[in-house]
Parts: sequence; structure tokens; C-alpha cells
Amino acid sequence: MSTAHGARARARIEVTAAIKDEARKQLAAEGAAKLSLRAVARELGMVSSALYRYFPSRDDLLTALIIDAYDSVGEAAEAARDTADAAGPVQRWIAVCEAVREWAFAHPHEYALIYGSPVPGYIAPDTTVPPASRVGLVLIGIVRDALRGPGLTMPPLPAELRPEAERMAADIAPDLPPAVATALVAAWAQMFGLIGFELFGQFHRVVEDRGTFFRHGAGRLAAGVGLR
Repeated sequence: MSTAHGARARARIEVTAAIKDEARKQLAAEGAAKLSLRAVARELGMVSSALYRYFPSRDDLLTALIIDAYDSVGEAAEAARDTADAAGPVQRWIAVCEAVREWAFAHPHEYALIYGSPVPGYIAPDTTVPPASRVGLVLIGIVRDALRGPGLTMPPLPAELRPEAERMAADIAPDLPPAVATALVAAWAQMFGLIGFELFGQFHRVVEDRGTFFRHGAGRLAAGVGLR
């Protein structure tokens, strides 16, 4: 009985992986907006009704792909942080940023899925929030370690921004000063902006040595959050 159950569980895992692999091929060829369960089923030689037992709707399949992508880039960021554990905070920060950039270029269509244009009609459920937070939590952790160790250079905080800064700090990192939390949110967005501009071609005929340019930009972001 348990052997049969285990075989069914393994078969389900294998079929689920095959469905997601085919869906990623569709993302690369057609984009997320055109993802079709029927087309995925057809390519896998399945009837649509069988595929619906794994993913009841297109949005369920999209959610699975989004969670996988966030987890994958999060793992890359965490691995870079751990590899650079003995380095100083600025070097650790830059290593994480470069790992995210490398992941983006290795997975451009998945990057576009999670950091590109929203998919029309799709609303991400709350289950995507923890995976989506992984890169940000790595960066927060580096800043938190610096605050407890060598210290931070406090970023400026305009008086009119303080209420929002205090709200953000309470939400994402209550143990960090509001000025630092605000700078962290800005740096997180700017990092993905740099990556997106490069990945989607906006730096064409503008930036040539893009690796060096990105490394410099990541260093400036580190300084902006107070790392030294």
C-alpha cells in the first residue's frame, strides 16, 4: 500500500515538473500573457482535463512558476551571501547584487515574469510573498549585521518622509533605524532597475563595460544604505 502511494507521489512530482518545464518554454516563446494550459497539455500529450488535476487554472500554474522563480533567485542571493561571509559588509552586498544579476541573465524569461510587466488579469496570491522577500531579506541581513558590528553611516532622512519611513521600518525591519529602512527599500528597487535596464536593452550604446558599471552601481547602493 505504502509502495503504491510512494509511486503515485513520485509520478505526480515528475508530471508537475514536466508541466512547469513546458510552461517555461511557453514563457520564453510567447510571454506570460499567452500562457495556455491547453497548449501545455497538447505539447505533453495530455488531455486538458488531466492537466487540470495538477493546475486547476492558468493562474495556478503562473503562481507556481512565480514562486519557483522567486525561490531560485533567492537561493542564488543566499548562496552568494554565505560564500562571502568572511568579507566586509560592502563586499557581501556587492556579491549578492552580482549573484542576482547573474541569475537574471541565466533566467531572463523568469526574471521578466517576476520583475517585468504585470500579467494582464493575474493577481498574485499571498503565497508569493515569502519567496518574493528572500532577496530583500538577504540585503536586510547584511545591513543588520553591519549595524551590530562595524556600524553604519546614517543616511539622510527628510522630515516629510519620516512618517512613511517609520511605517516602512515597522513593516520590514523594526530593529533598523527608519532612515536605513527607507534607504534599503530604495536600494532594492534601484538594484532591480539596473538589472532590468541591462537585461531589456536600455543600456544599448550607452554602457559598454556593463559588469564594471553594475559593480560600481551596487557599491553606490551599499553606501546609500550606510554600509562602510
